[in-house]
Amino acid sequence: QWLSDRKKRALQKKDVDIRRRIELIQDFEMPTISTKIKVSRDGQYIMAVGTYKPRIRCFDTYQLSQKFERCLDSEVVTFEILSDDYSKIVFLQCGRFVEFHSQHGHYYRTRIPKFGRDFSYHYPSCDLYFVGASSEVYRLNLEQGRFLNSLQTDASESNVCDINPVHFLFAMGTAEGKVECWDPRTRNRVGLLDCALSSVTADTEIDGLPSISALKFDGALNMAVGTSTGQVLLYDLRSSNPLIVKDHHYGLPIKSIQFQRQLDLIISADSRIIKMWNKDTGKIFTSMEPEHDINDVCLYPNSGMLMTANEAPKMNIYYIPVLGPAPKWCSFLDNLTEELEENPESTVYDDYKFVTRKDLENLGLAHLIGSSLLRAYMHGFFMDIRLYHKAKMMANPFAYEEYRREKIRQKIEETRAQRVQLKKLPKVNKELALKLIEEEGEEQQVTKKRRQKNLPSLLKDDRFKVMFENPDFQVDEQSEEFRLLNPLVSKISEKRKRKLKMLEELEAQEQEEEEEPEGKASDAESSESSDDEKGWVEEVRKQRKLLRQEEKVKRQERFKEDQQTLLKPQFFEIKEGEEFRSFKDSAKKQKLMKKTLGDRLKLEEKLGTLNVSDTTVGSKQATFKLKKSEQQRKQQQAEKQHRQERKALRRSASHLKSKRGRGRLFH
Repeated sequence: QWLSDRKKRALQKKDVDIRRRIELIQDFEMPTISTKIKVSRDGQYIMAVGTYKPRIRCFDTYQLSQKFERCLDSEVVTFEILSDDYSKIVFLQCGRFVEFHSQHGHYYRTRIPKFGRDFSYHYPSCDLYFVGASSEVYRLNLEQGRFLNSLQTDASESNVCDINPVHFLFAMGTAEGKVECWDPRTRNRVGLLDCALSSVTADTEIDGLPSISALKFDGALNMAVGTSTGQVLLYDLRSSNPLIVKDHHYGLPIKSIQFQRQLDLIISADSRIIKMWNKDTGKIFTSMEPEHDINDVCLYPNSGMLMTANEAPKMNIYYIPVLGPAPKWCSFLDNLTEELEENPESTVYDDYKFVTRKDLENLGLAHLIGSSLLRAYMHGFFMDIRLYHKAKMMANPFAYEEYRREKIRQKIEETRAQRVQLKKLPKVNKELALKLIEEEGEEQQVTKKRRQKNLPSLLKDDRFKVMFENPDFQVDEQSEEFRLLNPLVSKISEKRKRKLKMLEELEAQEQEEEEEPEGKASDAESSESSDDEKGWVEEVRKQRKLLRQEEKVKRQERFKEDQQTLLKPQFFEIKEGEEFRSFKDSAKKQKLMKKTLGDRLKLEEKLGTLNVSDTTVGSKQATFKLKKSEQQRKQQQAEKQHRQERKALRRSASHLKSKRGRGRLFH
């Protein structure tokens, strides 16, 4: 917006969007907005209606330009091309008018009783079916030139209608969210669908009653219905339940529904977005969000071209090569799209640099804010790229040296990646880690062949991290349990130990040598054949023989040590408050502990420390008397002696008092 015209023309040479923008049809636009767009059956003419003033424009695809333009008295609600070319057109206008145009221009004009919203043409009988703000469907016969008896429906108002191109079934969508199907031959209703109830699912939020806003047949059996709340329902005419319900999630009325048969797609559009999705699975194929609101969508037959009528003067044309080939009148689009994919283009703002306020402060250019050198845009500014480079060189003069060092470091890292990578083993359980690495490599080869998912490695799992860090988890391979449970591990571990030693030497010397190939045959691998079981038994016997020999050697060593040791007397300290009687008490206690519970109870009962009696219920009741220790016994005796002394003192005191009383009386 702030560039000069000369600069704009220069930038257009680099602008990707402008270079890719091809004006297929000259002046393909309307003065203000376009409301409807259609293609004739022969594919030569594209017709669009819009405002302001109300008009229709016809574009000839063979000439890639506008053929004619006609102004109308009132705005067009919808129109229909009756012939293969532009020679017969019917317009439904806002003021209840129905206007007919022929090849030369305006032909005839009539009115219908109520305001119309949509109409369809029944080719076998030459009847026009009008629906609108009424419960009746008006029929106008073009062969006789008069109105016929209207169809009386149960709806208060009708919004859209369509006629099946195969068996000519007439369907109309009502404001109550229902679809009524009529047979034009008998003029009777043959079916009724409640789409409003079917459109409400668990994920949708509905504020009011959904009405029908779009309706389209596909073949003899399929029908798509669009609601005013943004749902699209696909029906099979043989069932009252929808095959699939697709929600646009915008809450806007569906304005257009088209079928793309090559890829089995449904193209549904509301005022904000165009969605293409598979009619069998409901999976989104792609979606488009134009800059302006959408009024109508037209799919060019048997091609990948899509045209839209918008709330803007320009009518958009989209070409999607995946949907189909380009039309024959613009077949050069196929070659252009291939060239555009091969040649990547630069961006529009090559001569300008976008900087934020923080970037300006780092460059020392914050004082330029508000001047003509900076153009405010969004959360930052546009500045000339030459000024940016000069300011950056002044702010950081050593930037090139840093860039050079970074490039050199990247080159060195690339060469290091090509060297032999030494496997870094943990400090604890190195052999187990090497075994897991080898098994992981073998499993990766198997999973690649079978196309399976790789399982997580134990070395990278946090749950087993301590096993390779804590020395308490070190595997003791010399233990009896390990050697008996893993008899063949000794042979296999020899090869692994040699490899582990080689890796340690490489790490110590820091030499870049290639590792020994793992696929080389060895004695351990040859033993793993059909006679594995025989070798396992022999290895178990060998290990047991070795264990017996080691145990015999250990016993001999212990015997020699016992002979060399001299027995010395041991002294034990008695706790305070206890008396030593003899060693017989401990022997008695040990004998007593070896006896059964019944024998011990009988012995306690004889000593008087236990009393066993029968209860009335039939069970037994046992009363125990705890044995007192020597310290408790001494304490009780001291307390008893103390009590006796206190009693003696009391007696002597009372005796003295009585003597004093008697002496006073005698005195």
